[in-house]
Amino acid sequence: MQLHKVLTLLDVFCISTGAMLSGLFLLPGLAYAQAGPAVLACFFLAGLLALAGLLSQAELASAMPKAGGTYFYVTRSMGPGIGTVYGLITWLAMLLKSSYELLFLAAFLQLLWRINLHAIAIGLCVVFLAINLVGVKKAGRLQKYSAIALLLLLLSFCVRAYPMMDAGNFKPFAPAGLDGLLTTAGFVFIGYGGLLKVASMAEEVKNPGRALPVGMIGSWAFVTVLYAAVVFAAVAVLGPDLSDSRTPLTDAASAFWGAPGRIVLSLGAALAVVTAANAGIMAASRYPLALARDEMLPAVFARINSVFRTPHYSILLTGLVMIAVLFLDVVVLVKAASSVLILTYMFTCLAGIVLRESQVQNYQPRFRAPGYPWVQLVGLVGFTVLLWQLGTTALLITLVFVVLGFLVYWFYGRKKTRQEYALLHLIERITARELTSHSLETELKNIIHERDEIFKDRFDHLVEACPVLDIAGAVSREEFFRQTARELADRLDLPAERIVELLCRRENESSTVLNSFLAIPHIVVEGSHRFEIVLARSKGGIEFSEKAPAVNTVFVLIGSPDERQFHLTALAAICQIVQDKEFAKRWREAKKIESLRDVVLLGKRQRYE
Repeated sequence: MQLHKVLTLLDVFCISTGAMLSGLFLLPGLAYAQAGPAVLACFFLAGLLALAGLLSQAELASAMPKAGGTYFYVTRSMGPGIGTVYGLITWLAMLLKSSYELLFLAAFLQLLWRINLHAIAIGLCVVFLAINLVGVKKAGRLQKYSAIALLLLLLSFCVRAYPMMDAGNFKPFAPAGLDGLLTTAGFVFIGYGGLLKVASMAEEVKNPGRALPVGMIGSWAFVTVLYAAVVFAAVAVLGPDLSDSRTPLTDAASAFWGAPGRIVLSLGAALAVVTAANAGIMAASRYPLALARDEMLPAVFARINSVFRTPHYSILLTGLVMIAVLFLDVVVLVKAASSVLILTYMFTCLAGIVLRESQVQNYQPRFRAPGYPWVQLVGLVGFTVLLWQLGTTALLITLVFVVLGFLVYWFYGRKKTRQEYALLHLIERITARELTSHSLETELKNIIHERDEIFKDRFDHLVEACPVLDIAGAVSREEFFRQTARELADRLDLPAERIVELLCRRENESSTVLNSFLAIPHIVVEGSHRFEIVLARSKGGIEFSEKAPAVNTVFVLIGSPDERQFHLTALAAICQIVQDKEFAKRWREAKKIESLRDVVLLGKRQRYE
């Protein structure tokens, strides 16, 4: 059972943005204590590095909009072993981030009701689980309204803070030096985790080829500017007092808005955390679902609720683990989540490189990351530096997560999966050894059909079942027609000689060679309700006549008189397919017969019911 496609471009923007806004309410004070006024540069540096991973992420999401997001991309690019490790550590990273957000919200509510902190956090977790179990559309609507309200509030905060700003609060700018700046940039990198969250829900997005890259990049640009503006305002208003603040924006607002400002920003902080925590549960729960679909986890986590169309067992597992990690220290949670998120961005860059260099034919993203491969390489270096600067504790936590993921794969998933992946295609390309079947290409083809909402018409069904000839050398017209006739004789219940005679007669009357690349021989045969297609590629060329050039691509159409209307429809479909500027390149580079078939099946054309 498939997940509902209910999320729009605005939903993508709001889920991604809302998941990142909580960082403004939680991180500036902790970060200022480490880097001083240079915290502004830390947020900006983290945002620039996040862009390197984001561009790769947007490309991958536009090509493969499936539940589990980056887990799916990493598995299809580097294999199920690395994919399982990656999927589990990303799931845990999102849990850790959402858990520290719940603890912050619980601390805020504890000021109103004197209840145990962890009891409040657990209660909040249960509420969000219930919302997500009921349906992603309702959870997405909560994200949309919350994000819009927060954006208006933060913009008002920046405007009202202007008269209270003091430039002297930025001196000295970087008391902790370059090391402090890099360490803090890694610390606040968790603020950009929302970009990963929305990618994991790609399967539930309408028109994902456009909505995902546009929504994600737009969200990143807006949030990066907003981070800079809000952090600048907080530093300019509070100065050194920011290092002692665990509610930085609330304290800054009280300086120029008084008590009403403190109340409004406190409510805003609570709303931001609600938005981020809800997005975290939504996104994290899709990782066990994706892992279970690939048999890396028990199949129960792949089940979709028949009423609400949500992965209820996956959501419940996510909630239980979240409740368990609520008892960890907040600073440890932030460092652990940041370190794992940095690692996931590194994997995203690597996945993009592997898929591009493997030249998998059916990897057809709607959006291609600009600056390839330099953007990805710069991102990998930058992420490595940030990860190292986070310190031994963060590295050890990341290592523990990696080992746990590997153990799950080794003792469970390894025995069940036979997943093909792009790295095999890359090795095959380098070594010229046959290592792959067509299973990855087929899966990607099906994803494109689902992504672009392509329905199969009669032409598609004929192409799926038709003979495909891949001729290595040059052949004459007669020899090609004989090969074609042998393939079609039984299908048409006609002697092969009769088919060859009709094809040659038609060619003598008027050449079917359209240009130096393409020919479309077509004849009418006796009988009724008969129509067949043959696809052919000749690397050495087929010589139709002395006057016409040897062609490499041939579509043979044979039908009975009553199929004249469909004959015209098939001709129109072929003309649309071959006009695509990528067709000739893909046709020449196709490695297998099924790859040739896919070039036609995935061609851009109008389809008819």
